Amino acid sequence: MIARIWKGRTLAADGDRYLEYLHRTGVPDYRATPGNRGVFVLRRDAGGETEFLLLTLWDDLDAIRRFAGDDVTAARYYPEDRDFLLELEPHVTHYDVAAVEGLAR
Repeated sequence: MIARIWKGRTLAADGDRYLEYLHRTGVPDYRATPGNRGVFVLRRDAGGETEFLLLTLWDDLDAIRRFAGDDVTAARYYPEDRDFLLELEPHVTHYDVAAVEGLAR
């Protein structure tokens, strides 16, 4: 299993609206992609900004390609992301999941 991590930041005033937007766009797309094993949306308010970290779990790189395209390291964005995000991180990070404790696999 592979964990894919994306990070983004909004102004704190936009945090709630962006979270709602994520639940209408990215989260359903992740979940609808064959090979997706789960989505964790983490949020943290800090210094007038809201940070988001999306950790998604995938069966393998082929499953990630079905979501992200051929360049699995490229971040995938939706049209309105530019209205919310302070910057568009170009890349995501992947980790091999070495162990899962306390969660159903």
